[in-house]
Amino acid sequence: MLPTLFADFSIIFERDPAARNWLEVLFCYPGLQALIFHRLCHWLYSIGIPFIPRLISQFSRFLTGIEIHPGAKIGRGVFIDHGMGVVIGETAIVGDYALVYQGVTLGGTGKESGKRHPTLGENVVVGSGAKVLGNIQIGNNVRIGAGSVVLRDVPSDCTVVGVPGRIVHRSGVRVNPLEHGSLPDSEAAVIRTLVDRIELLEQKLQQLTEKSSAMVSTKSVGNNLPSEVDLNAKIDNVSRSCRLRDKVIKEFLDGAGI
Repeated sequence: MLPTLFADFSIIFERDPAARNWLEVLFCYPGLQALIFHRLCHWLYSIGIPFIPRLISQFSRFLTGIEIHPGAKIGRGVFIDHGMGVVIGETAIVGDYALVYQGVTLGGTGKESGKRHPTLGENVVVGSGAKVLGNIQIGNNVRIGAGSVVLRDVPSDCTVVGVPGRIVHRSGVRVNPLEHGSLPDSEAAVIRTLVDRIELLEQKLQQLTEKSSAMVSTKSVGNNLPSEVDLNAKIDNVSRSCRLRDKVIKEFLDGAGI
C-alpha cells in the first residue's frame, strides 16, 4: 500500500502547477486525502469486514466531498483534482495514472447486480462534470471532455466529447493529460457543415429558378421548354448530391463508432 500512496502523492507535483510543497499537498488536497481513506477502506472491504469500510468512506465523503465506494478498485498514481462532487461506484475500476476532475460520476445505469460500473484504462483523463455510466470499457490514453456523458465502450487513444459522448479524435500518440481543455466541438462542426450544405442548395435552386425564368421569357418553341417534371428532377438531383455525404456529419450521426 505504501508504494501506491507514494505514487498518488508524487503524481500531484507532476500534474498540478499549484502544488508547491509536500505539506500543502498532504493537508490541502482533498483528492489525495480521499484516496488515502479509500486505500484503507478497500483493504478492509476486501478481507470481508462489514460496516466499518462504509462508515469510513462516509466520513471521507463528509471531509473531502468525494464519494468512493470501498469496493471500487483504484490504480496507483491516480489524481483527483479538486474533487468536489466526484462519485465512484462499487464495481468501478480506475486504471493507473488516471486524472479525474470535479463533478465526475463513474456510476451505473440501473439496479442490475454484478459488474455495473465502468472500467477506465491507464492515463485516462475525465473532465469536469463528465458522466461515465454502466459496465463499459474505457481504453488507455482516452480523454473525456468536460460535461460529456459516455454510455458505450471507447477504444484506446481517443478523445470523446458531447452528450451522448462521441469520438472526435483518434491517435496512436499518448496525449498530454493537461491539454484536456483544447478539445474540438463536434456539435459546432456539424452545424457549420449543415449550414454550408443549405447555402449550397439555395444557390443551386436559385440558379435553376433563374434559368427557368430566362428560358420562359424567350418564348421559344414549346418543345424546347423544360417541363415542370424536368425542373423537379434537376432539383432532386442537386438535393441528392448534397445529402449528408460529408464525413463529419456521418460520424456525428453514427456516434463516431461508439
